[in-house]
Amino acid sequence: MTIAAYIHLPFCRRRCFYCDFPITVVGESPTLAQSLIQEYVAALCQEIAHTPTEGQPLQTIFFGGGTPSLVPPPYLGQLLEALDRQLGIALEAEISMEMDPGTFDLEQLQDYLRLGVNRVSLGVQAFDDELLRLCGRSHDVADVERAVEIIQRAGVANWSMDLISGLPQQSLADWQCSLEQAIAFKPTHLSIYDLIIEPKTVFSKRYQPEAAPLPSQEQAAAAYHLAHEMLTAAGYDHYEISNYAQGGFACRHNQVYWRNQSYYGFGMGATSYLQHRRLSRPRTRREYYQWLQALPESLHQGSPDSLWDRWLETLMLGLRLRDGLSLPALADEFPASWVEALQAAAAKISPALLSLAGDRLHLTQPEGFLVANHVIVSLWQALEGSVFRQQEGQPLPIH
Repeated sequence: MTIAAYIHLPFCRRRCFYCDFPITVVGESPTLAQSLIQEYVAALCQEIAHTPTEGQPLQTIFFGGGTPSLVPPPYLGQLLEALDRQLGIALEAEISMEMDPGTFDLEQLQDYLRLGVNRVSLGVQAFDDELLRLCGRSHDVADVERAVEIIQRAGVANWSMDLISGLPQQSLADWQCSLEQAIAFKPTHLSIYDLIIEPKTVFSKRYQPEAAPLPSQEQAAAAYHLAHEMLTAAGYDHYEISNYAQGGFACRHNQVYWRNQSYYGFGMGATSYLQHRRLSRPRTRREYYQWLQALPESLHQGSPDSLWDRWLETLMLGLRLRDGLSLPALADEFPASWVEALQAAAAKISPALLSLAGDRLHLTQPEGFLVANHVIVSLWQALEGSVFRQQEGQPLPIH
């Protein structure tokens, strides 16, 4: 059953210096943006129309980017109509939209809300004009303050704020200041990301990880601990490694990913996961448009995940959540011997990092979350040494 859809809207005024997402830079020209957006939305509607339906209406929709708030409301309306016509949209669906400060006004936001958008994700990243400039962001702190005021005036009950730690020249005091200001604005959700230097970005040409002016590993850990302490003290639930929410405001859409459930993906660079098959679209507009010419055959490219691949993905994604993994649920989907091997491997990891409480396996907070990659790799290595994969009914040792 597939009840979630991600729609990639790639348009940005400029590329941020840390960004490696598939985007289309439109600058400040409304004429250029209008032409490119109109063409791209028509292409998205074409892809949606060719997508086989499973008969279940969508419970979550996420417009990501890029900067979706550069897309005028009428075009967003076209996309929602196409989704509803082909896949159906449940009345209580969570419909999220990423928005950047300085790219929308009150009237525009109200138009989005009338179309059905009911959750806003605001890309703030920092509360310091110099840090924003160093990141190549197109907004400043004053834009952030205006954006929050617009969100509050529009009466958006469910809204999130993104922040990035570990930025160049960002001190722990700077980070504390950003957290304090974020808490003061009272978003219902906060996503806290640690800067990752991606290849071929501007930052990759300027900086080396853990080398000044980027923070050391110890400084990054201190920033993570500080965020956990301040946000949980302010009443936010640390429900996923990078995400905090007030009660009832955890992102429903992203939980589909973390539970390794199926979802639709539309647009350049988007990935869908349907019938245990991951399919990534081309990352440029031209290649994406060429890919569309082969519809519907192009929707069946790639091979389905093996049961072993699904096992590893389920472990990796599920342990990101505070609630972790249900062993009975794992046993319903995977061989009992694999679950037993997982329990044995988990018992060898410090309980200060990984806890087996009752029938659930979960990382501890914040220590386990902080070293999640290390713990997960340790589990994988142990499982590869003790578990036999099943392939066409034949047990095969893992090498």
